[in-house]
Amino acid sequence: MKIDLIKGHGSGNDFLVIDEITNAYSFSEEGRAEIARLLCNRSSDLGADGILFIMKSDHANGRMRVFNADGSEASMCGNGLRLVARYVCEMLGFKEAIIETMKADLKVSKQADIFPNVTTYQVEISPISFRLADLPLILNEDNLRNEKIPELSGELTFTALAVPNPHLISIVETDQIKSGIQKQISEKVNNPNALFPDGVNVSFVKSLSSGSIYVNTFERGVGFTNACGTAMSASSLVTCLQGLNDVDEIINVYNNGGKVQCVVHENDENYSIDLIGNATYLYKAEVEVDLGSKDFTVIWKEDFSEQDIYEKLQAEAQAYLRGTGL
Repeated sequence: MKIDLIKGHGSGNDFLVIDEITNAYSFSEEGRAEIARLLCNRSSDLGADGILFIMKSDHANGRMRVFNADGSEASMCGNGLRLVARYVCEMLGFKEAIIETMKADLKVSKQADIFPNVTTYQVEISPISFRLADLPLILNEDNLRNEKIPELSGELTFTALAVPNPHLISIVETDQIKSGIQKQISEKVNNPNALFPDGVNVSFVKSLSSGSIYVNTFERGVGFTNACGTAMSASSLVTCLQGLNDVDEIINVYNNGGKVQCVVHENDENYSIDLIGNATYLYKAEVEVDLGSKDFTVIWKEDFSEQDIYEKLQAEAQAYLRGTGL
C-alpha cells in the first residue's frame, strides 16, 4: 500500500500526519497500530512519537485519531492537534475549525506567530476531570490535589487529572528535575502496577517566574519527549490551582523542544485551556508499506524549509532555560 504523509512537530513532539479525507485509505484497527509501530520506529527511515490519522467527521470539520509509537491509541494530543488544525484549516481555506477527538469536539484556530515566521495555532484542551476514576488512579479517595503518594515518593506531592488523557503532575525544584527520580517514578507507573492500570503521563514542573514555567514529561506509550501538549496544559492548570499563576492570563511554558503559551479558563470550577504554539512541517513523503512483512520503503521525500526558522525559537528558549539553571 502506498501512503502519502507529512512529518511535522509541535514543540519538537513529532508526528507523521496521514490524510484519510482526500485519500482513499482504509485501515483496520490493528492495521493502524501496526503502521504506527512500523513507521514511528526511530531506527527506520522515518521515526516519530506517533501518527495522526485525519479522518472525515459526520459533524465536525475533521476527526483526529492519535496512535503512539508503541501502537497504543491516545485519547488526546495537544501538540498533534495543532498539526491537525493546520492541515484541516489549510485544506479547507479556513482560519478556524472544529476537530472531533475521542472525547470532545474541540475548537482550533490560526493565530499570530508565537515567534517571527513560525506558523502558530491555538487549540482547545478539554474536557478536564479531577476524578481519579477518569484516569484511572486506584486510591481510596475521589481526587488527588497536591498530595503525596507514598508508594511513589515520600517527598514529592502530586496532582492527578485527565485532560482527557491521564496526567500526574508534580511541582518540583531544579535539583529534583536533574535527579533520576522522574524516570524511576514514570517507569514504575507505566509498567504493571497497582496504582495506574492503564499507565499515566508524568510531568515535573518548575515555576520559573510569574507567568513562566518549565515542564518535563514522560509520556505514556512514548517515554521522555521534547514536549507533550496536554501535559503542558495540565501543568499550567495545576500552577494556577497552587497560586503560582493566574487564570485568564498567558503562561509561557518552556520545554525541551521550545516554548508554547497556555491560558487557563475557569467557569464554576469547570476548566478549559487554550494551548498556543507552533505547527511546523518538516517534510512530505510517500511510502510503500507491507504490513504482511512488517516493512516499508520510502519512495520519495521532500523537505520543507520551516525547521530552520523554528530552531531560532528553540535556541531562544534554550538560552532562557540555561539562564535559570536548567
